[in-house]
Amino acid sequence: MADPFENEEAEYLVLVNDQGQHSLWPEFIDVPSGWQVAFGGGGRQECLDYVAANWTDITPRSQVPG
Repeated sequence: MADPFENEEAEYLVLVNDQGQHSLWPEFIDVPSGWQVAFGGGGRQECLDYVAANWTDITPRSQVPG
């Protein structure tokens, strides 16, 4: 079976958790608990572009001094 996270032809979502971390997620797989849809469905590259533009600091929110 092909890796559903690497399929260039599939539709994806971008998920975000409460720490602001982003994840590329195949659209046909249920969104896991603790994650929200931030973008999609869209093509893999479109979703990766969204992540690159919107997740510029990979530090989890709980680790940001505040």
